Amino acid sequence: MKGDTITSNELYAAEKESGTIEEQVLNNFLLQVNKLTFNQTFLNNAFARISKLNASVILGTFALLIGGAYLVYELQGDFEQFNLQRMGSAIGLSFMILAGALLAFKLCFFIYNVFLYLKYKPVASVTDEELPTVTIIVPAYNEGKLVWDTLLSVAASDFPEQKMQLLAIDDGSKDDTWSWMQEAKKELGERLTILKQPENKGKRHALYRGFNMGTGEVFVTIDSDSIVKPDTLRNLVSPFVKNEKCGAVAGNVKVLNNNKAMLPKMLKVSFVMSFEFVRSVESMLGTVLCTPGALAAYRSTAVFECLPEWIDQTFMGQPSDIGEDRAMTNMILKQGKEVLFQRNSHVLTNVPETYTGLYKMFIRWGRSNVRENLMMAKFVFKDFKEGSKAGARLLYINQLLSIVMAYPFMIFMFFFIAMHPVLFISSTFAGILIASSFPVLFYAKRHGISESVWAYTYSILYTFGLFWIMPYAIVTVGKRGWLTRELS
Repeated sequence: MKGDTITSNELYAAEKESGTIEEQVLNNFLLQVNKLTFNQTFLNNAFARISKLNASVILGTFALLIGGAYLVYELQGDFEQFNLQRMGSAIGLSFMILAGALLAFKLCFFIYNVFLYLKYKPVASVTDEELPTVTIIVPAYNEGKLVWDTLLSVAASDFPEQKMQLLAIDDGSKDDTWSWMQEAKKELGERLTILKQPENKGKRHALYRGFNMGTGEVFVTIDSDSIVKPDTLRNLVSPFVKNEKCGAVAGNVKVLNNNKAMLPKMLKVSFVMSFEFVRSVESMLGTVLCTPGALAAYRSTAVFECLPEWIDQTFMGQPSDIGEDRAMTNMILKQGKEVLFQRNSHVLTNVPETYTGLYKMFIRWGRSNVRENLMMAKFVFKDFKEGSKAGARLLYINQLLSIVMAYPFMIFMFFFIAMHPVLFISSTFAGILIASSFPVLFYAKRHGISESVWAYTYSILYTFGLFWIMPYAIVTVGKRGWLTRELS
């Protein structure tokens, strides 16, 4: 290193400026101590500021929600007058009837979900002898050192080494991702095979290469910015042993980078609701609608049955370069297979820390959601599997309604704001207070109350800052692009 060698010129210069060498060394030492002290003080102050900011945001959230509820109470007469005005017109009355019907459906659907959740249990882990052979595929693009962390966490799994094939594929990265894969190769030796795509062709093509090279009975896909726990793989693949109808399994995704930034704290609570509640319910119906890219497992025979269709999938005449996880899930469901969720199979993944990164991720998810709902419509009302299909159809209808009603409710929202802004603001905050209380209580029950209140803040952010995502995703559904993987 540069600091380890001192040239003669530097030596004489140091003597000239500071006297003896001993004095110079002492001065340098004191300087480093001062720097360390300053850095520690700076970090402490930074964390203090972050904590104060978090506390301020939480207090502000409750102030808005309670204030909204109070205004709703005080403005009851105005709300009654507004409703009477709407009922006086054919359009207004029709909208109120439709909104009431949707609210009743959502309430009944929610009660049904709670019933199913209470019955859900993850499949118990099987023994080493029962475990199937697995191929773990880790595609990476511009992930840097994160891919090294991912690969080492996978290698440390409580899983028989002789039953595990580990593949890492660099999808034409522009940073040092390949170098970190090589470092992982040095560490893991023959346990790891690393591959480099000649150019960036997208995650789907990287996975396709891994599927074709895989020798395992089960394929496991893990994002290259994720960390798995030692028992994750064992828990993830156990359903394939216990259930012959199981074609795919979704893992339980948790937020890794939630220590500092505010958005990951919100998403941490949101993810718990999305996975531990929603996917538990879907799993009871054998119809998890999307196996997450961060952690998913597929029976190899099911993959090969749909692999040509999956890799050649198009939308509006263009190759599909997003939504590869939802597409694979749909194609496996279409085969009549069950898609399950393992709550005890954990993966920790990085999520966006900025608003820009967040809405880009949601746009990608929204476009994929629209596309794959159109695909699912082609088979979900047909005789696509043995046994009851009511659960799959109910889940589909619920999701479809969120898409279909995106524009009507956005138009109503703007109309409401223009005509009665105070009523809109107050009723919205009061509604968030009521609707978000269940996620808060659910998270508090599962993981503690201290972080659960971020569900309220997230709901406010989504309502006022991300409401446009689905309408925008609908009108731009044909656009391609990952949006969030380029170097900054």
